Amino acid sequence: MTLCIVGAGEMGRWLAGAVDTELAFADTDANAARAAAETFDAEMVPLANGTPERDRRFEAVCLAVPMPTVADAVADWAPYTERAMFDLSGVMTPAVEAMRERLPNRERASIHPLFAPARAPGNVAVVADEVGETLNPLLSALRSAGNNLFETTPDEHDEAMSTVQAKTHAAVLAWALAADDVREEFHTPVSAGLADLATTVTEGDAHVYDDIQRQFDGAKALAEAAERVAAAGGEEFAALYAEAGAAAEALGGESE
Repeated sequence: MTLCIVGAGEMGRWLAGAVDTELAFADTDANAARAAAETFDAEMVPLANGTPERDRRFEAVCLAVPMPTVADAVADWAPYTERAMFDLSGVMTPAVEAMRERLPNRERASIHPLFAPARAPGNVAVVADEVGETLNPLLSALRSAGNNLFETTPDEHDEAMSTVQAKTHAAVLAWALAADDVREEFHTPVSAGLADLATTVTEGDAHVYDDIQRQFDGAKALAEAAERVAAAGGEEFAALYAEAGAAAEALGGESE
């Protein structure tokens, strides 16, 4: 089976390293596609206007593309997909809806690794919308690579990403922007942990984090919560503190 990975960036390469099948790479950046193809001994698919320059089909197509482009990518690549399509875009509702519309009689899934490729393996959210003999071996390969695959729905996933990605990233970035430069000895376990998180977040791709904020809108809710904390005092602050503690417990947080 030939799997064409559309998108030769970090996530496309992560997938290529985790599965055992014949691979092809396509990317609007021809140099990126060529480099990935050389790394994984795969075919490079030349593109014209974002799709294969010659008419051909692939048994499976994976869309490792940015979130804002995934629905259009489904439409563009559906004609080149014989048996199955899945995506790694990180947003599931538009991806799954587009695949259902464009590929009603083929296998479909949406997969979201909840980690940067450098930190693999880890938890992988999966919407197994229509999975059979083509996609099952690919999912099994991800499990064999040490990943924990768990099933979800498009709505549940996208709602969760508002908290675990958009609001979390906004909080970390806002802290880094507001923080003053202090000697290392002054750091508490909390501030040192935040400094580590800020380093992790800011060593990624700014465009990816921007896409997450635009898609899941975490910063607005975070700003409103910060304003509540800033305006509170006395009994009102104590009530917010208790509310935050209950929320942290519900989220699975641990006390120091």
